[in-house]
Amino acid sequence: MQQSSASITAERKHSHVEICLHREVRFDGAATGLDAWVLEHNAAPEVDFAAIELSTTFLGRRIGLPLMISSMTGGYGQALELNRTLATAAEKYSIPLGVGSMRQALEGTAHRDSFAVVRQAAPTAPVYANIGAPEVASGLNREQVSTMIGMIGADALIVHLNPAQELFQPEGSTAFSGFLDRLNDLTATAGVPVIAKEVGSGISARVARRLADAGVAAVDVAGAGGISWQKVEECRYLEKFPEDDRFSPSALPELLNWGIPTAACLEGIGDLKRGEPGFRTLGVVASGGIRNGIDIAKSIALGADLAASAQQLLKALHAGTLERTIETWMNDLRAAMFLTGSATIAELKQAPIHKKH
Repeated sequence: MQQSSASITAERKHSHVEICLHREVRFDGAATGLDAWVLEHNAAPEVDFAAIELSTTFLGRRIGLPLMISSMTGGYGQALELNRTLATAAEKYSIPLGVGSMRQALEGTAHRDSFAVVRQAAPTAPVYANIGAPEVASGLNREQVSTMIGMIGADALIVHLNPAQELFQPEGSTAFSGFLDRLNDLTATAGVPVIAKEVGSGISARVARRLADAGVAAVDVAGAGGISWQKVEECRYLEKFPEDDRFSPSALPELLNWGIPTAACLEGIGDLKRGEPGFRTLGVVASGGIRNGIDIAKSIALGADLAASAQQLLKALHAGTLERTIETWMNDLRAAMFLTGSATIAELKQAPIHKKH
């Protein structure tokens, strides 16, 4: 019997989680670029450590700290408990949570509870719906958009940009033409802010400008340095077609590590926002290899409003240390703020940061 589109998507989503947990699919080397930067030490900080305030604002909502649990999963049986646990943590710390792609929920009604559970477990935290650029390019109707937003009571809609992933995915869609026009239609009618998010290959300032012109409220740079979704999909491709070499052996390593480092994305978009007044309100999320609270602090000093993590928090969830991991990152962030003399996140945005020589 031929599988339905919804069941194929569900199988793929389960496979993605398993590969991210158990296979080596990170970018080669220290690719984020964040290690090349150092925050300037302040020997006279004029701030009490106990008075440091981690809360901030993103998309008009007050959040407990500048961290988002990035889009991971949903749409298959085991995802329900994963998303319930993630949402419980999001509610506890008052931080945003993005669900995985909701394509499966548009293809069928099975497993919609794996998405809906996030609002049940996080009644007050910001939660974000999620759909892919290929689905936007092919045309989403208002009923589909309303279904996604209503299913989780979404505060925003993430549109994930994944051309490199789709290129490597065995079932991938590489039909991206017309995407920006359709995105402009979506931002005008969605009824909630739209976030444009890469999945690991980064967003340049040039592309950020085009996305902002299409009406997005924020960009999540998801730069090179975390998960390479090319590597994830290459694992799946080789399982299906072990003898099929699609690309030259000499070209494959570069394609598998294709992308703009996270720090370079932040630098470029920061220059855009400072240089062109019309883009200063564009929200910026730093993701792609975020490992700790120092990475969060550096990202904010480089121009991000908050940082986001998927793989590190997913691994912590499976190890039973999700909340402890978030709390250690909070401690890291407070330490960096104290040592730069930053009493608030707004002050951390102004903290001096230098590139190592």
